[in-house]
Amino acid sequence: MSKTLLSLGHGFSARALAALLVPQGWRVIGTTRSEDKAQDIAGTGVEPLIWPGCDLTPFLQEADALLISAGPGSEGDPVLAECRAQIEAAATGFEWVGYLSTTGVYGDHKGAWVDETAPLTPATKRGQARVEAEAAWAAIPGLPLHIFRLAGIYGPGRGPFAKVRNGTARRIIKKDQVFSRIHVKDIAAVLLASMQQPRPGAVYNVCDNDPAPPQDVLSYAAELLGVPLPPAIRFEEADMTPMARSFYAESKKVRNDLILKELGVTLAYPDYRAGLQAMLAQEKGT
Repeated sequence: MSKTLLSLGHGFSARALAALLVPQGWRVIGTTRSEDKAQDIAGTGVEPLIWPGCDLTPFLQEADALLISAGPGSEGDPVLAECRAQIEAAATGFEWVGYLSTTGVYGDHKGAWVDETAPLTPATKRGQARVEAEAAWAAIPGLPLHIFRLAGIYGPGRGPFAKVRNGTARRIIKKDQVFSRIHVKDIAAVLLASMQQPRPGAVYNVCDNDPAPPQDVLSYAAELLGVPLPPAIRFEEADMTPMARSFYAESKKVRNDLILKELGVTLAYPDYRAGLQAMLAQEKGT
């Protein structure tokens, strides 16, 4: 008997999970806000649903699993703002619920290691909004919630190659700055592993094995492409948008032991080098 996943905010990571579930016979329903995106989703074997704009109640009642990818806005979590009562009514009917959060909830740790037990001290408004959204979802009685704190996401169509090729990439140098990353295919593998062995209340960091300075990633991308290194610019002198600059407000190395040991996930791309190599090979069709 096939099972149903309702994916709220069916974006980059959710699509990667659907690509694993649909061939297994899952029915996947994915929400989006536009007709164009709905048509795009339909081409992947996922049933599109334009929302907000329809009543989610019947879909919540039919779903065995629920994935929430929609991020919080100025008014808080958009899903709970629209239909908290319906979700509360359906809560105990789900076998698994996943909420995609961010490692930004940990804030700045000056390059030190953090795991899932680290205090939540976000350094940005976005990070604080995520902390509040996590708490709001966790407060729903009977909901079998699993929180996934994602590091910087990359994958096909989302990576450094385009900027390196067109000459707009810059290596922003800030002393002791490190970021953790994760390939979208590995996000999907972690979510699937959790669905297969639910542990309601679990929190997982989702990142690869190799936190690294952002300039190292750009340098390696240029090396793979055989082009000159992007120019190096000191952080203090860089002309950046407030959003881009805010990412540099936090430096930490995120531990992923739990997804490896508890969920038994073997990362397809354990570091950015493996991930970039695979992306370039896919571009070339090799």
